[in-house]
Amino acid sequence: MLPWIQLDSAPIPGESGELRLKRRGSEFSIMLGSNELMNSRLSGSEEALATLSHERIKGRARPHVLIGGLGMGFTLRAALSVLPQDASIIVAELVPAVVKWARGPMSEVFQGCLDDPRVAIHEGDVGELVRRSKAQFDAILLDVDNGPDGLTRRSNDRLYEFAGLRAACDALRPGGVLAVWSSGPDAGFTRRLGDCGFSVDAVNTRANGKRGGARHVIWLAVK
Repeated sequence: MLPWIQLDSAPIPGESGELRLKRRGSEFSIMLGSNELMNSRLSGSEEALATLSHERIKGRARPHVLIGGLGMGFTLRAALSVLPQDASIIVAELVPAVVKWARGPMSEVFQGCLDDPRVAIHEGDVGELVRRSKAQFDAILLDVDNGPDGLTRRSNDRLYEFAGLRAACDALRPGGVLAVWSSGPDAGFTRRLGDCGFSVDAVNTRANGKRGGARHVIWLAVK
């Protein structure tokens, strides 16, 4: 079996940990310590984050979408495949090196999606961007950290607390959807979404789509 080779590492702003990009043949992995955050072979639930969200806003003219977390680009690529040509997508990525990896060693994974004219990259905290946006987005897709149970950055927890959810609601247009990826269920988070005025569905999905893999959860919260 081919060995894993570390290609690069990058600090996480505001935290003591660092992300590590590794490669084994054509397979990529992004690690935090001993935890694998994402793998290029497993894209099903990240793609579902985009396609399930699109079902809630399908038919809107010039939809404006915010994606929190670039990752390996699976959510972005899936969004581009279903959104119309008059859509606009902002991808907020906190760690600048992740954008560099997307254009460099992982360019074969991204397949040029960052060059799509519908896409703009915001290097910064998605929470700050949400808080200063009012009735701007038709969909906000959060694939940040491990979901409501944060792993990489303690300040990410603010996204999933009452204040963060209310800010997301304010940033959405009427009928817009807040979609949240998580590595597992969280009944308390479902209740918080409802208490913030959202109509909520929690959808079970698999890391590798129809081929199985770990079970993940996507919340679809409609304003």
